[in-house]
Amino acid sequence: MTQQPIAPLDGVRVLELGNYIAAPTAGRLLADFGAEVIKIERPGTGDELRNWRLHKGTTSMLYRTLNRNKKSVVLDLRTEAGKRAVLDLAAKSDILLENFRPGTLEKWGLGPEVLNQANPDLVVTRISAFGQTGPLSERPGFAAVAEAYGGFRNLVGDPDRAPVRVGVSIGDSIAGLYAAFGSVMGLYQREARRRDSAGAVPLTERVIDVALHESMFSMMESLIPDYQAYGVDRQRVGGRMEGIAPSNAYVCKDGASIVVAGNGDSIFQRYMQTIGRTDLAGRPDLQSNAGRWAAREELDQAIGAWTATLSPAEALAALEAAGVPAGPIYTAADISSDNQYAARNMIQKFDVSTGEETLTGVGFPGVVPVIGGESLPIRNLGPDLGENTQEVLGGLLGMSESEINDASGREGAVQS
Repeated sequence: MTQQPIAPLDGVRVLELGNYIAAPTAGRLLADFGAEVIKIERPGTGDELRNWRLHKGTTSMLYRTLNRNKKSVVLDLRTEAGKRAVLDLAAKSDILLENFRPGTLEKWGLGPEVLNQANPDLVVTRISAFGQTGPLSERPGFAAVAEAYGGFRNLVGDPDRAPVRVGVSIGDSIAGLYAAFGSVMGLYQREARRRDSAGAVPLTERVIDVALHESMFSMMESLIPDYQAYGVDRQRVGGRMEGIAPSNAYVCKDGASIVVAGNGDSIFQRYMQTIGRTDLAGRPDLQSNAGRWAAREELDQAIGAWTATLSPAEALAALEAAGVPAGPIYTAADISSDNQYAARNMIQKFDVSTGEETLTGVGFPGVVPVIGGESLPIRNLGPDLGENTQEVLGGLLGMSESEINDASGREGAVQS
C-alpha cells in the first residue's frame, strides 16, 4: 500500500497576489505543506522575480525556488474581467496573500470589504513596508529600508564602518514567515469558531497585517528594554554578539575561517584548556560572561593565535573532542556535498528549464520544518508563466476560452 504524502494543509486553497519575495515566501511555506497555492501573475512579464539573478534564459532559479509547489495563472487586473476572476477565485479560497503598497487593492476594487462580500470566511494577509495603518503606511519600501528602520541594519558589520547588509533578503523572508504563521492562525481561529458554534470571525480579525519593519523589529531581542531600562544603546561588533564572549569567527592557517561559540561558563573552561591556555581558564575575572566580554579582545587574540596554527579540520576536531560548539563556514559547494543535508533530504534535485534549455540534476533547498524524519518532497518547481491558467480558470471557475482570454490578456491566454 502506497503511503500518502504528509500534507497538513491539504484542502486549503491560497490565492497569492504577491510579487518579489515576501508574499511569495508565505505562499511557498503554505504550499510546501500541502496547500493549493494559485499564484496570480500579470500578462507578459509575470512576477518580476523571474528576472532577478537571471544568469541564463528567461526564468531565474530564484523564482523557481520561491514559487515551488504553486500554480501560475495569468490575469490582467487592469481589466474588469481580470478583477472578476480574482473575486471568483477568492470566493473559492481560504487565504488571500498580497504584498502591494497599501491602498493598491482598494484602488483596484479588491479591498478587504469587497473580498469579504465574495467570501465572508476569507483570511486576508497583507504584507507592506510599514503596515496598513499609521503615518508611514502609504510609504513604499523594500526590505532594505525595513531592515534599517527596524533597528537590524545598525547592528550588522564592523563598528568603524557603515552598516552592511546580510547576503539574503532577510526582511522579506522573515515577513513571509510571519505572514504564513498569521494565515494559519486565521484559519485556526475560523475553524475553532465553527467548532464552538461561535459564529463567523469578524473581518477585522481576518485581516492579517504584516509590516516588514515590524517583522525585523520583532527579531531585535532586548534592544528596546535594555535601552529604556539602562540607557544601553547596542552597537555593531563585527563577528561577535553584543555582551557574549568568546563567540566569533577565527582564521585558520590556510586562510579559511571557523566559527566557535565558547561562551558558556563550563564550555569556556574546556575551550581554554583545548587551546592550551589554562591560565585564562583559571582567571577569576573570566568565570562569568560579563568578565569575558570585558576581555573579549584578549580572548579573541589568544584563540586566533591557536587557530592560525591549524587547518579548519584539525581545529574543529579538537574542539569537537572537547565538546566546544564549533563549525565550518560553509559555501554553496560545501552544503551541496554535506552528509547532514543529504541525510535529511534537504537538497532535492530536479531537471529545470531556464526558458531556453533544460539543466539536469539541479539541487534546490528542501522543506523546513521536517516532519517524519526528513524534508517533505518538493512537488514542483516554480511554474512557467501562466502554466496553470487554463486548468484553474477553466476547471475551477468553469470559464470559457473567450472568458479566459478576456481575463488573462492575449499574452497570458496562449499559455496553458
